[in-house]
Amino acid sequence: MAIAVLALVLFGLVMVYSSSSATAVLSNGSPTDLLIRQTIYAALGLGAYFVFARMSPTGLARLGTPLLGVSTLLLLLVLVPGLGTTTNGSTRWIAVGGLFQIQPSEIAKLAIILWLAQAIARDPGALRKGAGLVPLIGISAAVSALVLAEPDLGTATTIFVVVLAMLAVAGARGSHLLVVTASAGALATFAIMAAPYRRARLTTFLDPWSDPDGAGFQSVQAQLAVASGKLTGVGLGDGLQKVFYLPEAPTDMILATVGEELGVLGIFGVLAALVVVVISGYRIALAARDRHLQVVAAGLTTLIAVQAFFNAGAVLGLLPITGVPLPYVSFGGNSLVVLLASTGILVNIGRRSATPGLRVVGGSDTRSDRRRRNGRARSAGARDRKSAVSARG
Repeated sequence: MAIAVLALVLFGLVMVYSSSSATAVLSNGSPTDLLIRQTIYAALGLGAYFVFARMSPTGLARLGTPLLGVSTLLLLLVLVPGLGTTTNGSTRWIAVGGLFQIQPSEIAKLAIILWLAQAIARDPGALRKGAGLVPLIGISAAVSALVLAEPDLGTATTIFVVVLAMLAVAGARGSHLLVVTASAGALATFAIMAAPYRRARLTTFLDPWSDPDGAGFQSVQAQLAVASGKLTGVGLGDGLQKVFYLPEAPTDMILATVGEELGVLGIFGVLAALVVVVISGYRIALAARDRHLQVVAAGLTTLIAVQAFFNAGAVLGLLPITGVPLPYVSFGGNSLVVLLASTGILVNIGRRSATPGLRVVGGSDTRSDRRRRNGRARSAGARDRKSAVSARG
C-alpha cells in the first residue's frame, strides 16, 4: 500500500507541474508555483503519515471527538462573511498568511470517520436498534449540512457514502440503512433542484455536447483531452487542453491531462495504483483485530475509493462533475495531507492485524508490538528446549 501511495504522490507532483506551468508562464506567473506548494503539502502529509502510523489505538479513539469539534467549528467559521475565501462561487477555505488555505471539509472527512468508529465501539449493540442510529446519523447529517452550505455537494455526498459503509460494516440493519439512504436521496434531490447550476450539471451530464460552451464546457474539454491522447498520449508536458481550455486542470481535472499526455495507458496506470490501495485497505479492514479498528479502516478505504470513483467518473463523462479531487494526485494541500494521514492510520491498523500473513509496508513496530513478538519467541524457544530434554530422556 505505502509503495503505491508514494508512487501516486510523486506522479502527482509531476502532473501538477505539467498541468500548471504553461498557464502560469502565459499569465506572467511562476511555472513552479503550484509544484513548490504541492511539494510542501506532500512533506507535511508524510509527516502526518508517520505520526499516525505510530499512534496507539487508544490515541486514535481519543482523537475523534476533539477533531470533530475543531472541524465543525471551522466549518461554521468558513461561512462567516470576511473569514471564508470564495472561489468559483463556493466558500470552502480559510486563508492563512495569504499563501496557504485551510479547507475544513477535508478535515471533517477524517474527523467523522474517527468519531463515528469510536461512537460505534462504545455501544455496538445500539446499532441494531433504530434509536441507536439517530445520534450517529444526526451528527453526521449536521456536518454534511455545513459542507453542503458552502456549497459542496460532492464532499457532502462523499461523507454520506463513507458513513453508510461504516454503519454497514459495524452491523447496522439493512432496513434501517435503506431508510437512511432514501431520506438522504430525497434531500440530495432537493439540493440539486434548488440550485440552477446543479440542475444544469445533472442535465448536461447526459449530453454535455448540447451546451458545449456553457454548463457542458468542462466535461466536453475533459473528453477532448482524453480523446486527443489516444492510447499512449501526446507526450508528457505537450498537452494543449490544459492551456486555458480545460478548467481546473491541476485539481479536479488532472486525470484528463494524464489522458492527453500519457494516453489511456496513463489513466489505467493511475487507476490501477488506486485499486491496489483500495484492495489493500479493505484487506486491512477484514483482518483488523477488533471492531473499532475494522470500522476505521473500512471508513478510510471507502473515502479513498469514493473520491477516486467520483473524480474518474466525472473526467470520463460517466458521472456528473462534483468537484471531488483525485486522491494523492490532484493539487490540493488539505486533501493530500488528510489522505496521507489516513494512509498512515491504515498502515498502523495493518501492522496490528491479527492475521500473521498480512504485511503492510510502512511504519515501524511499537514498543508493545516488539515486546509481544519477543515474548512469543521466548515461549517458542522454551518449548523447543523442553522437547529436546524429553527426547534425550
